[in-house]
Amino acid sequence: MRVFAAVVVGVLAGAVAPVGAAVAAPCLGAGAAASGVPAELRAYAPARLAGLATGVGVRVAVIDSGVDVRNPQLKGQVAAGRDLLHGAADGRRDCVGHGTAVAGIIAGRPAGVGGVQGLAPGATIIPVRVSEDTDADGRQQTRSRSSADAFAAAITWAAGPANADVINISLVMPDPDPAVRDAVAAAVRSGVVVVAAAGNGGAEAGVAYPAGFPGVVGVGAVTPDGVLADYSQPGPHVDIAAFGDQVTALAPVRGHRAVQGTSFAAPFVSATAALLRERFPADSGAQIVARLLRSADPAPGGVRSARYGAGLLNPYRALTEEAGPVVAAAPAVSAVPVAVAGRGPAWERAGVFAAGGAGLAVVAGLVAAVAARGRRRGWRAAHDTPGHDQMPG
Repeated sequence: MRVFAAVVVGVLAGAVAPVGAAVAAPCLGAGAAASGVPAELRAYAPARLAGLATGVGVRVAVIDSGVDVRNPQLKGQVAAGRDLLHGAADGRRDCVGHGTAVAGIIAGRPAGVGGVQGLAPGATIIPVRVSEDTDADGRQQTRSRSSADAFAAAITWAAGPANADVINISLVMPDPDPAVRDAVAAAVRSGVVVVAAAGNGGAEAGVAYPAGFPGVVGVGAVTPDGVLADYSQPGPHVDIAAFGDQVTALAPVRGHRAVQGTSFAAPFVSATAALLRERFPADSGAQIVARLLRSADPAPGGVRSARYGAGLLNPYRALTEEAGPVVAAAPAVSAVPVAVAGRGPAWERAGVFAAGGAGLAVVAGLVAAVAARGRRRGWRAAHDTPGHDQMPG
């Protein structure tokens, strides 16, 4: 059961109309503490990644609904940021919980006996609050909406005064607004890695922005089996895919919630970019992106596609491989079963996520073949559909 099935949809374009009547919604409260290690973290293995990098010294801007720093796993992880909804110099408030979930996936600290944490717990989160729209069960609950101008200002501030190394955008807009496009272009030119959700509009939806702008890493969502989620929006804007379905994330106040959507796949990629920033400090933003894409595990079909981009995120390979294979085609991953001791059937079907250890990484390397990236094309972002995580836009 999805406890947090749909949240903050997007916004951005100043003229996005609500699906239904606007209603006031109470702020989300605390969640229950999750036990055990979620499937996505069994695959990405943050404890193993910590021996290589934790993201220390790296600043990750989360342009979202703010971040609730009351959750103990975010203690000391979050800078003041900005609240562009209210013109305040502090983005550490989150009524809908979306930005808090994103921040926890990136930099949540390990806590207690549970296994929920971020991939880059040494990174600093910079919250930039631009939206508080929510969508649940097909009915949008609009509390406040940001404009494209405010969104562009958020990107500009994050890349400039905030000195962000990575920008995570789990918001979408339907049109390529010029101000947002220019802000993204300036951030990319300055060396910032910009990551955005590919949208939750499903197969019928078109390109979403800002992920659709050149230089942005568009992220699709896969299920625990490594298969594209039915809501994940395919297209030329998809550069890579990551876990986004049945993800366990931090809740406001304390505890955890189950979430889904490309909004929550994007921060796994942002966290990996933060790890790469620490491990390879001399790399440019473009080189960090190249490492992300060339180290991806092969998705079903084995070659670059509109559904999975370059393939499935593999943080361990990204951190350990100097160069990935460049092959025209590769066998479908479904034909290459990978068994991992102690894992359940879902993990075995998702053997493409070979981050559990060096041996598994070698196995994945033998079967992995990521199509050459061709040319730098426009990259795209995320729409969320009713019943799934969403951000206005």
